[in-house]
Amino acid sequence: MGDIGFSEILLILLVVVLLFGGRKIPELMKGLGQGIKEFKKASKYDPEEEKKAEPKGTSIEKAGQTER
Repeated sequence: MGDIGFSEILLILLVVVLLFGGRKIPELMKGLGQGIKEFKKASKYDPEEEKKAEPKGTSIEKAGQTER
């Protein structure tokens, strides 16, 4: 008990098709893929790497100064 077999997966897919219809499924999968991609990107976030990529002259101290 607890193992998902082929028949259970097939039943779940059938319910999804009935609920959302054939036209909405590609849109749902695209959204799911983008969500997974964003999650992976966020999980690899490194603040040190962001500091290295910051161009010179855009630090917080310089951003507060105004030109005259």
